[in-house]
Amino acid sequence: MQRSDSPPRRTHNQALGAYGELLAARHLVKQGMVLLDHNWRCPAGELDLVLREGKTLVICEVKTRTSNDYGTPHESIDRAKVDRLRRLAAAWLRVHSARPDDIRLDLVAVLRPRNGEPEIDHVRGLT
Repeated sequence: MQRSDSPPRRTHNQALGAYGELLAARHLVKQGMVLLDHNWRCPAGELDLVLREGKTLVICEVKTRTSNDYGTPHESIDRAKVDRLRRLAAAWLRVHSARPDDIRLDLVAVLRPRNGEPEIDHVRGLT
């Protein structure tokens, strides 16, 4: 039984998502990006990662899977998700009074097999 003053336990999917976001953030920072925000929330939803690459603001969705049995991380990004990311990016810009030269939506797909090293695929410029 969990004590009432202890933090709630993460589900498997929440822990997997947090792991993927950590790997993605490390990977992108190693590529020279600057991490501005992580798990930014507003009433309309959440942005996984907000970064800067030069004068470009990068909104990055992170999808993590343990296998491709139910589809790849890439397949989970549809038109509705891209539209939602655009709305959330606009909200982030308003809250932070930011005026970047350019804005880009990216995906980092993380495949974490039960055995072996995780695979990271950075897709620049979701359309």
